[in-house]
Amino acid sequence: MLKQESRRLKRVSQILNSPSAPKGGLVGATLAVILILINANLFAQSGEVNLLQHINPTNPSSKVWQLATSSAYPVAVGVPAGILVAGYLQHDKDLKLKGWKIVGALAINTVIAEGLKITVNRERPYQQYPLLIHPYDASEKGQSFPSGHTSEVFAMAASLSIECKKWYVVLPAYGYATAVGYSRLYLGEHYPTDVLAGAAIGVGSAYLSNWLQRKFFKVK
Repeated sequence: MLKQESRRLKRVSQILNSPSAPKGGLVGATLAVILILINANLFAQSGEVNLLQHINPTNPSSKVWQLATSSAYPVAVGVPAGILVAGYLQHDKDLKLKGWKIVGALAINTVIAEGLKITVNRERPYQQYPLLIHPYDASEKGQSFPSGHTSEVFAMAASLSIECKKWYVVLPAYGYATAVGYSRLYLGEHYPTDVLAGAAIGVGSAYLSNWLQRKFFKVK
């Protein structure tokens, strides 16, 4: 088992260190965080399960955390869609560019997150520990690492924060994203490192999208 996981870690490391992978700055730091979290899967899983047990109740029935999870994708997609609609209706070029930056962040995030899901191929905690972890929705059979819900909302939150650095935008955006991440633990759908990796990927994707827009499209 350990040898198999080590091989997966080596493959991810080769991908992230290839000549085509972006280097430096926040993106580089994000990739380093992802590698560390993958490595944590190999050597600290028992500690993760213990922590998850403290968060995940026997009957995860809280409507608040269920709503946080169920709203993640609609909100992550709805925010840039609303900005784009407003931009096109008002013929506001700046607003349209902001909307497309967020769309770019979500696209980059999806590619990275889904690629890692396939590469790492980690089981959901309730699949591996059915007597210890109690899921709200046991029908989610996809790979566990990283958390897609978490990465999407953090990509959206970071993008909004880049475009508008006002506290009344930054705090609610990141507060909401954090709530979604916690909900994934409460509902027993992910390990803590899945959620942390999702947050890192989402934030990194937002900054990478912003950098690409500036570099290739001369967007200020």
